Amino acid sequence: MNTAIPLELNSNLAWALAQLVKRISYSDCRSLAVDNRETQQMIEAINQLQRALAEAGYAPR
Repeated sequence: MNTAIPLELNSNLAWALAQLVKRISYSDCRSLAVDNRETQQMIEAINQLQRALAEAGYAPR
């Protein structure tokens, strides 16, 4: 089941969030997760967030 999460951010916050998700690494997620499965879920959620931000025009290099 998919869940829609409505979110409105001003451009500065959207850019900052895009920068954050660009910089979060596997090791960051692994250190915060309880197991490998949760790590993979975190990475996939971050990837989906990055795609959504890119589609809205916030895709840092």
